[in-house]
Amino acid sequence: MENLLVFAVFFIGLVIIVKGGDMFVDSAIWIAEKTGIPSMIIGATIVSIATTLPELFVSTVASNQGHSDMAIGNAIGSSICNIAFIIGLCAFIKPIKINRASFSLKGFIMIVCVVVFYVFAFDGVVDFGEGIFLMVIFSIFIMMNIIELKSQNKNIQKNKKSISYNKKEIFVNIIKFVLGALFIVIGAHILVDTGIKISQMLRIPKQVVSLTLLAVGTSLPELVTAIVALIKGESNISVGNIIGANILNLTSVIGASTLVSDHGLLVNRQTLFLDTPFSFLIMILFVLSGFLKGEINRKTGALLLILYIIYLLILF
Repeated sequence: MENLLVFAVFFIGLVIIVKGGDMFVDSAIWIAEKTGIPSMIIGATIVSIATTLPELFVSTVASNQGHSDMAIGNAIGSSICNIAFIIGLCAFIKPIKINRASFSLKGFIMIVCVVVFYVFAFDGVVDFGEGIFLMVIFSIFIMMNIIELKSQNKNIQKNKKSISYNKKEIFVNIIKFVLGALFIVIGAHILVDTGIKISQMLRIPKQVVSLTLLAVGTSLPELVTAIVALIKGESNISVGNIIGANILNLTSVIGASTLVSDHGLLVNRQTLFLDTPFSFLIMILFVLSGFLKGEINRKTGALLLILYIIYLLILF
């Protein structure tokens, strides 16, 4: 009976997160339309920050409790899941059209972030100073988006003048945005908590949990947001969210986890020689495909999914 209850709660968490994702993307699209802010910027900042909250919460708590492997595993595992599974699945369902200029710049920043993390981690520990540096990179990324937004200010003003909206519409969409983000976070934590219990029931090793079940659980907001955005024809929000979330995972999540740890984050050999190199590989594949083709097509999506399956088989 207790086992059935765990699965029932897991399903409830799934319903909450799906509904939250739908509300959140609706409000994000409304913001993009009414303000004239490019959807890629909306996805890479507002949406990605909100959907990365589960990773931030889980990793900082794990780090504070002395579980460095779980903190790093969750962040790196989520970055792998975001591209190999989420982008792979979305592209396989429907080819993702992208804005090359904005995509290429943000994709390059994402690759730089994983390289910087690897350099910091190579001595076996990411210390306090390196954590501060990662947080600085995160701040620079946000500032770059603000600068990009200001450079397009004229178009934004034009869009504002051509579209009318009332106070009730503003209020409704703010409520949807806040409730959607809240539902995403609550649903994610329900899924993670029950997912861990299910893993214990099925006797899945804890080392694998942080890179798979925990990473997938905390990446569910990105998955739901990406699929809903794709269905609604807002592929730039989908891609921008994934790139932004990965940059946040590698900078703010790992950086904040380092700051709350007494002795920095300890990095094991698997992270150095399997997880991070694999994350780098799929990022290169993802960015090159988008840059060269102007889209993430079904073939690339299928390849990413196959690589993710291979990665999971190696872990198990």
